[in-house]
Amino acid sequence: MSSGRPAGSGRRVELHAHTHYSDGHLSPAALVARAIEVGVDTLAITDHDTVEGVPDAIAAAGESVEIIPGIELSSTMDGQDVHILGYFLRHTDGSLHARLQRFREERRDRARAIAQRLAELGAPIDADEVLASAGPGVVGRPHVAQALLRAGHVRGMDEAFQRYLGQHASAYVPRPAFHSEEAIVMIRNAGGCAVLAHPGQSVTALMLQRLAGAGLAGVEVWHPVHGTAVQRKWHSEAERLGLIACGGSDFHGPLRGADLGSQPVPRASVDALRALAIA
Repeated sequence: MSSGRPAGSGRRVELHAHTHYSDGHLSPAALVARAIEVGVDTLAITDHDTVEGVPDAIAAAGESVEIIPGIELSSTMDGQDVHILGYFLRHTDGSLHARLQRFREERRDRARAIAQRLAELGAPIDADEVLASAGPGVVGRPHVAQALLRAGHVRGMDEAFQRYLGQHASAYVPRPAFHSEEAIVMIRNAGGCAVLAHPGQSVTALMLQRLAGAGLAGVEVWHPVHGTAVQRKWHSEAERLGLIACGGSDFHGPLRGADLGSQPVPRASVDALRALAIA
């Protein structure tokens, strides 16, 4: 882990970061420490399908970093996996926690089903080990990919997804149907505002327009997988539909992709999200 922040970088905003409560490497406290180290003073905790890391992050941050209670919900639309980010949630909301507990159970069932399919394909893994590897967080396909790597069935995480775990791969098991519009409603019911995560090239402008009609507040323009042309496309679509242009590093840990605070997210995006959130 490098120390310090680039000279002249100023204080920075990070709206997409994961902890070990989903598929990140760092604890919430360690993530906050990294934020302080690199000059991030506004940090959203956006774990997959859980808000369990938010209280720990708030406690660790004190007055040093503003913690935005957030989430990244996995959903489907037009047969595609679509992720919806939620910001400024009431993270202690009882209805939210009840729905997230169902997600946790569905994820465990899915992991076992994937393990069964892998065994049939001649790439067995220990399902109980996969569940245990998730630690305090929710289990996901990255935990299965790591098990495949440990068992010697693949040479890397990318190969695990290409051969077995990707949406069109041989051991892929879809999650129970949860439409992207339902994800937006779930976030709004918990007082938050919803943003489409990393649309890349897979989401169409028409899909974004439909999501905007369902109450979507913004779209993730700045993301490590978005090149300049893709950024321009989604920034233009955000302006056309009156959505907030957002972004983040999608940070999962040191040496895993882009570093925390590396995306040029304007502070105005945070202010606009805050203004839309329901108190």
